[in-house]
Amino acid sequence: MYAAIIAYLTIGSSPLNVSRYDFTQAHMGVRVDISLYAPDRAAAERAAQAAFDEISRIEVIASDYRPDSEAMRLCDRAGQGPVRVSPTLMNLLLRSEQFHYHSGGLFDVTAGPLVRLWRESRRTGVLPTHEAVQAARRNVGMEAVIIEPDAGTVEITRPGVRLDFGGIAKGYACDAAVQAMRNAGAPACLVEMGGDIALGDAPPGEAGWRVLLTTTGESVQLHNCGVSTSGDTEQFIEVGGRRYSHVVDLRTGLGSTQRVMATVIGPDATTTDALATALSAGGYAMKVRLRKAYPELDIRLRVGR
Repeated sequence: MYAAIIAYLTIGSSPLNVSRYDFTQAHMGVRVDISLYAPDRAAAERAAQAAFDEISRIEVIASDYRPDSEAMRLCDRAGQGPVRVSPTLMNLLLRSEQFHYHSGGLFDVTAGPLVRLWRESRRTGVLPTHEAVQAARRNVGMEAVIIEPDAGTVEITRPGVRLDFGGIAKGYACDAAVQAMRNAGAPACLVEMGGDIALGDAPPGEAGWRVLLTTTGESVQLHNCGVSTSGDTEQFIEVGGRRYSHVVDLRTGLGSTQRVMATVIGPDATTTDALATALSAGGYAMKVRLRKAYPELDIRLRVGR
């Protein structure tokens, strides 16, 4: 995912004696932008900090870059039986399981071995060998993850499986950040990170936050929803005259070669993040599939240059 959506609104005082405040920090390897309405800067800073703290909390749980994250510690216990997990990790896995099913398996958070292989290829500019791809693919598959919500446990049955929440964690964190600002008394808010946006209530006196969708160039007003864009416009490599996206196509084990940019508008950023990832690999066929499973989604695709 990447920052390809721009949310904007004229800064200034609103009719309800609140003003807009903007904050920026770095989390999950990307820039995080927060905009919110509050009666004064002190209130705005409290709400924004609550949001940033929530993003940091989720990063510690879900990151595959941190060997001590909860997700990675769960992977380290693969083959050792059920492990009690936090409600956040449980929820992430349950949502991921749902998106895995509805995407026909093209969204898969067990793709960590392939993602790590592809990261190295993006760094070196050299495609992984067929043997390396096949070895990684043997450690990919949601059937190796047994989720027991009532018991609060997760069991990874096959050592070598590595979780990667890169296609859902940012959207999930955006949603959590919006909820944190609601709880802090700032419901008119917006969070953007790495191509994912979660929007709270509309700004005072407005129909919604105005969002520019770079997939189509449209400007729309939105509130209380999520917006995500995924594609190969900014993150890709070219090898042998062929362009490979940063999004791994699980059917090949390599970066997707489809020239697809997908924008999804939906009920929350967790949903839009995951499904935009699947769409950027699956293209029109995936759009047809997801329309049946999620008729409420607004999906925009751009294929080719």
